[in-house]
Amino acid sequence: MNSPVQRVTAGAVVFDMDGVLIDSRSVIEFAWREAAREYLARDLTEEEVRDHVHGRNGSHTVATLFPGFDERRQRDIWRHVDRIEETAPYEAIPGAAEFVLALADAGTALALVTSSWPAKIDHALDMIGVRAALPVVVHRDEVSRGKPHPEPYLTACSRLDLSPDEVVVFEDSVSGVRSAVEAGAWCVGVGSEDLGDTGVLLTVPDFTDVSVQLDERSTATVLVGGGVPVVDLRRRVGSTGA
Repeated sequence: MNSPVQRVTAGAVVFDMDGVLIDSRSVIEFAWREAAREYLARDLTEEEVRDHVHGRNGSHTVATLFPGFDERRQRDIWRHVDRIEETAPYEAIPGAAEFVLALADAGTALALVTSSWPAKIDHALDMIGVRAALPVVVHRDEVSRGKPHPEPYLTACSRLDLSPDEVVVFEDSVSGVRSAVEAGAWCVGVGSEDLGDTGVLLTVPDFTDVSVQLDERSTATVLVGGGVPVVDLRRRVGSTGA
């Protein structure tokens, strides 16, 4: 935030879920460590967690960390992890729920692109109160190539009927940012991970200092850092805003 921030115009905002909307990092890590202890009789290393768990599709994680198991056993391991994640308690990233609801009230088109699956998505978003505000969802079972491949975000752009350069994405991992940026979208990094050289517009620690400002015209503006305008948002046709 010390240097000028590029200001862009967009027609939609797209969110990752884990680490962006919900604080799930500890749950995801616990689930895969539990699976490793159960099926490998060892704990995962910090490098394995960093490189193959956070920000990765489960198919990548199970294939990479459990290569000695046949396909049936790998499915059992993945289901073991899924059961933990889809019933765990989640809290919103600070300010995230308020930001999503403010965007929805402003008439902004919104979407979710996540490596999670429907049972976990519904459970988590219901817990933080934003499920109805995210009508477009692209989940892991709807793409053949997950993040960091651009397919998930290209799929979302297609469903929104927008070109990627008309979309702003909020992501928290290197693989997620790569997916968004390589799709051609603008991306804001969220959280503590070093995303400075990944092509993000800027990074924010969470959403406590991110707000939506309405004006008398047909746009709303996303402000960061105490009032720096970053994104001008076109409202959906027919929307009256807040």
